[in-house]
Amino acid sequence: GSVSKIKWTPLGNAKRGTDPREVVVALPPAFGDQFQKTIIDVPHAEVLRQVFAGIEEEGCNYRVIKVYHTADVAFIAHAGAKLSGSGIGIGILSRGTSVIHQRELAPLANLELFPQCPLLDAEVFRQIGKNAAKYAKGENPVPVPTRNDPMARPRYQGFAALLHNKEASYLDRGKSPVEFTVEIA
Repeated sequence: GSVSKIKWTPLGNAKRGTDPREVVVALPPAFGDQFQKTIIDVPHAEVLRQVFAGIEEEGCNYRVIKVYHTADVAFIAHAGAKLSGSGIGIGILSRGTSVIHQRELAPLANLELFPQCPLLDAEVFRQIGKNAAKYAKGENPVPVPTRNDPMARPRYQGFAALLHNKEASYLDRGKSPVEFTVEIA
């Protein structure tokens, strides 16, 4: 089948938003570029399509940034939250690991953590978008149900470590986050 392409248009250094109904989707540099799909082959275009749809279904808006100084999903999500008009950000690693974060929380604290990337499918990404938007509106949503597979870690751990190292190779520790418009074709 045909693979959806993501067109990235940089808008310059990401600034703090003023829209109280905005969720910032924060990504590492290689997301949708050097990497095209999660660890279980969910295309990055579909990940973004679902997250964006979830946010919009709750009546909120999204902005997309790429964070260049870290490959740690908690710090990526926190960078997004700090730049978000609502104070809510979603961080998504190329392999799929995701976090919903809030500006006021410490980087390693968060609203919701989705550490088992092998269990995150398109529907879960849509729910992540919906919940982030609900937090942006001041609601307290029921956390997205996460499946747990005790075999996922041993089965994917080596592969995840390789992906992390490859992802980290694209970092630029001196570069500020950049805002992008995203078109999914």
